[in-house]
Amino acid sequence: MNILVQKFGGTSVSTPERREMAVSKVIKAVENGFSVVVVVSAMGRNGDPYATDTLINMAKSINEDMSKRELDLLMTCGEIISSVIFAATLSSKGYKAKVFTGGQAGIITDDNFGNAEIIKVEPTRLLESLSEGIIPIVAGFQGMTREGDVTTLGRGGSDTTAALLGEALKASAVEIYTDVDGIMTADPRIVSKAHILKKISYNEVFQFAEQGAKVVHPRAVEIAMRGNIPLVIKNTLSDSPGTIITQYNEAYDNIYDIDKLVTGIANMDNRVQISIENGENTEGIFEKIADHKISIDLINIFPEKQVFTISAADFDKLKRIFEENNIKYSCRTNCSKVSIIGNRIRGVPGVMARIIKVLSKHNIEIYQTADSHNTISCLVSQDKAEEAVRVLHDEFKLEEIE
Repeated sequence: MNILVQKFGGTSVSTPERREMAVSKVIKAVENGFSVVVVVSAMGRNGDPYATDTLINMAKSINEDMSKRELDLLMTCGEIISSVIFAATLSSKGYKAKVFTGGQAGIITDDNFGNAEIIKVEPTRLLESLSEGIIPIVAGFQGMTREGDVTTLGRGGSDTTAALLGEALKASAVEIYTDVDGIMTADPRIVSKAHILKKISYNEVFQFAEQGAKVVHPRAVEIAMRGNIPLVIKNTLSDSPGTIITQYNEAYDNIYDIDKLVTGIANMDNRVQISIENGENTEGIFEKIADHKISIDLINIFPEKQVFTISAADFDKLKRIFEENNIKYSCRTNCSKVSIIGNRIRGVPGVMARIIKVLSKHNIEIYQTADSHNTISCLVSQDKAEEAVRVLHDEFKLEEIE
């Protein structure tokens, strides 16, 4: 069987008109010879009747301390409703469809309710349906423990469901349908010349997500990379070919072409830069920060001080930790991290020099930098971040990148 997994997000199934468009993608794939497995999210977004956030808010308005086990059971209802409605729409077109919860589809998890870890995937029932010419419709975002308790897979869980099934079924590809045409070189609200990338590597997508761009859930990318299953980001509302996410093949690129080094640019606002002086009080401070679930970034260690950034949302929590441990610190608020991303920057000299030169030319002060094999990040003032993204997009000629 030539299996294709198609996942439709909440906006793709939010109205009858959009469900018709989604179903047409499934029918087209079937007509092209694929055995299709469909994964769906809950309909719509917060405020819509069956959206996950709507269900959560309804329960918590009654009891803020509702148990995680019962909350998981409630949160899976939105996807189940979507699955049944989607199956009904397919059936009305003359196609046989059968609905499965995550557990019925064979996704077995631990009992970490709210963010369950996958133990294994046993897609036997899905394969049986496919062999009978039936299209399985799987409720995303969920699994089941060995004891039969319903679990959820955390935010982005429907992407995770699709990738898991793609890997287990050895699918040709996993198509993630959303309301954008694909992954872009930069945020089009900032850069008018930003455009859709035809292809991008798994590692680059990880970096896009890590640096603030919301494209596809990193957990799904990790699973697809593990199984070497191509992910394709597509738009339910158009026939755009989308963006293919797959392994990076250096043979396809001339890594010494100085004008085609960067794949895209991402930016993350609301960052706070923290500087603390080294001393007895700071020993083990990063462990204490981690214990309070605060994520740190752009870490620079010097003999006399340590400098790093955090989300502004965690700043009050961090201040309490510092007060409890008598740690003196200074901070710079209203910062933004701007990152260039590209597998081809690895080992190529002069990239940082170009960044510094172009930002300095536009009077954009750099507070801090960090780099890895495929990213270079600069911390700048938040009111300069959009300009920084635009000038870097121009400097590396991203309008020419495919």
